[in-house]
Amino acid sequence: MSAEKKGHKRPVPARLGQERLITLLVAPHVSEKAARAAESNQYVFRVRTDATKPEIRAAVELMFKVEVKAVQVVNVGGKVKRFGRFTGRRPDWKKAYVSLKAGQTIDLSGQAQA
Repeated sequence: MSAEKKGHKRPVPARLGQERLITLLVAPHVSEKAARAAESNQYVFRVRTDATKPEIRAAVELMFKVEVKAVQVVNVGGKVKRFGRFTGRRPDWKKAYVSLKAGQTIDLSGQAQA
């Protein structure tokens, strides 16, 4: 059983500084799959490759003032691409699927609240 089901709160590491947390989330990831996930209160972010689940949880809670239920992380391998007769490689990156507790939402549209 996970710690959350037993009623224990997962500890956020004390070494986390606000500067690191603010730089952890690179950008929201926009795709068809991310749009489908948003319907079930799950948001997708591109994050730094050295980010951990507790850090991502703390960063989302700090920046958007919401409660996070769960975080899943995916390491995405960079593609090999050709440039004429030369081959190159795009960098590897990491994305995080962040599930929010019921009643919580994040406005990623960037529109001002009136």
